[in-house]
Amino acid sequence: MKISWVLWWILSIIEVLSFLVFSALLWMRDVDATGAVQTTELKWINIGILFSAYVLPFGIQIVWLIINVVLNSKKKA
Repeated sequence: MKISWVLWWILSIIEVLSFLVFSALLWMRDVDATGAVQTTELKWINIGILFSAYVLPFGIQIVWLIINVVLNSKKKA
């Protein structure tokens, strides 16, 4: 397997796992650093903000995937 594919898989797994871990940490806390009690709505908002921070790296991963697929199809042709 090409090194680009291996790196893509490694970074994708790290990205997804880090998002899941940070989301779980946000969901489990009862009070944030300012002392505000975390309701269910605030937890969802916090996870949404975290998701917005992950949109750019996720977009870069998608572009990288497309480049890998195109380069692989050109090599096979």
